[in-house]
Amino acid sequence: MFPLTEENKHVAQLLFNTGTCPRCIFRFCGVDFHTPYRLPYKELLHDLQKFLETEKDELILEVLNPPPKKIRLQELEDGIDNLSQNGEGRNSVIDNGSVASKNSNLNVCNVCLGILQEFCEKEFIKKVCQKVETSGFEFTNLVFSVSFPPQISVREHAAWLLVKQEMGKQSLLLGRNDVVQLKEAYKWITHPLFSEELGVPIDGKSLFEVSVVFAHPETVEDCHFLGTVCPDCFKPAKNKQSVFTRMAVMKALNKIKEEDFCKQFPCPPNSPKAVCTVLEIECAHGAVFVAGRYNKYSRNLPQTPWIIDGERKMESSVEELISDHLLTVFKAESFNFSSSGREDVDVRTLGNGRPFAVELVNPHRIHFTSQEIKELQQKINKSSDKIQVRDLQLVTREAIGHMKEGEEEKTKTYSALIWTNKAIQKEDITFLNDLKDLKIDQKTPLRVLHRRPLAVRTRVIHSMDAHYVDEHHFRLYLKTQAGTYIKEFVHGDFGRTSPNIGSLMNMTADILELDVESVDVDWPPALDD
Repeated sequence: MFPLTEENKHVAQLLFNTGTCPRCIFRFCGVDFHTPYRLPYKELLHDLQKFLETEKDELILEVLNPPPKKIRLQELEDGIDNLSQNGEGRNSVIDNGSVASKNSNLNVCNVCLGILQEFCEKEFIKKVCQKVETSGFEFTNLVFSVSFPPQISVREHAAWLLVKQEMGKQSLLLGRNDVVQLKEAYKWITHPLFSEELGVPIDGKSLFEVSVVFAHPETVEDCHFLGTVCPDCFKPAKNKQSVFTRMAVMKALNKIKEEDFCKQFPCPPNSPKAVCTVLEIECAHGAVFVAGRYNKYSRNLPQTPWIIDGERKMESSVEELISDHLLTVFKAESFNFSSSGREDVDVRTLGNGRPFAVELVNPHRIHFTSQEIKELQQKINKSSDKIQVRDLQLVTREAIGHMKEGEEEKTKTYSALIWTNKAIQKEDITFLNDLKDLKIDQKTPLRVLHRRPLAVRTRVIHSMDAHYVDEHHFRLYLKTQAGTYIKEFVHGDFGRTSPNIGSLMNMTADILELDVESVDVDWPPALDD
């Protein structure tokens, strides 16, 4: 059933004669149900022409703020090709200014620049789907996004003013929001075609995105007058090639007065010679996250690549030993590694290990069975004797928040081998066992001052357990608040940490070895081996 009624006929005829395509005519007539838009273009064009044939009265083309009749007739006679005609109806001007029809080839819509013409048809959708299928991505649904040239907004505004004025003559109103948005109409048409072609549903929450960017070089200067009239709407941006972004253009169109717009831009807009071009068709998958816990057994391995002034200091790192395997298996472009705190290059991480998470950017493979993840964990563990991982699993972005909570809020347990300059007996260290919830003030350590802001942080040593080794050595087990600098608590960092082991024992103390025994964060969930 054809969606337009007699009430729409005058506006439909006006738009059609000025070069607007059937689907854009539907939009300006407020047709907000999907079915008519999905009909093949030739069928729509035929039905619209048939609908308009019943119009008995000749339509006189009126433009906003028309020039004198003599000038208008001369312009129309000289530049008839610039008047946008649609489909098989090409217009010529007869003496009284009315419009007659002659047959011609299909013309490009003066509003959507061909978006709702050939770029909605199955042939174009198949080209996009071919790109998707050869991209190598795994997906079970997708979100489809489009980027239209910003000048389309200018042309829509011009067409809206034309229709608004025409309807005003009939005491009818047409608000800007009464016009169906181009992007909405485009999705109504294309989404079912994509689903049918690819065999998956369109889902706005999908992590797999197919994007198409359109451009129209022929009309790129349509927006430029707005830069003169509303210069404050167009600010240069680092990542934008042009100041005439869609958002900036819309801001200017909302600001400019209607009469000023009509002086600067033709209403109706002129017809272009060519349809839009497709700048790019891109496929991308949102990041996926893998979490686990790692043990570090080497005292010569940094957590992250150790690079100073562009020179690598050590050949590998915990991050690389884990993430390089994930990058390969997930076929991702890059990764971001994070963990619940970090240990120094010469510190081991024992016990149940330290929680970590890896963000895999734009992964092409995303579906893994639990057995495949277990095999991946085994592969990582066999590749190096410096680290081991456990509880490897896929997690959500939101779940990573549990790991970051542990950086400051949880407790950590350490064991330290301590040297003293004075000879000690067992009795000299037993008092440490009696100290509970000892508060210390730590000024940012000298060794990390280049990457951490200068501040004094209060931390808590919850408990200590000292084990005598010999007259110059003892091993100290500590349970502390997360974020405590253990090395500085032992040697004092030239008085920057107070109190410290040296000041408590009234002698010089230094740390020879440090191990992280446990990171008390209950994440990620433990898995059965």
